[in-house]
Amino acid sequence: MRTEFIGMDVEVISAGCPMRGVIVDETKNTFTVESARTEKMVPKKGNEFRFTYNGQEIVVRGSEILHQPENRIKKVR
Repeated sequence: MRTEFIGMDVEVISAGCPMRGVIVDETKNTFTVESARTEKMVPKKGNEFRFTYNGQEIVVRGSEILHQPENRIKKVR
């Protein structure tokens, strides 16, 4: 996925405790997800994320997006 994730609704579907929320920050290795008025840092590696993008649900493995956000947008083709 070649887009900005911050501000997108996300569902973490492979965490020990599934969660839904909005991505409020991203680093190379983590997403910060706001859910139920709290922010939780979720590692990308080892998790799968479900996004709704252009009206389609897309599942992305965190290991596929282990890049700094600014570099991921440039690299993924």
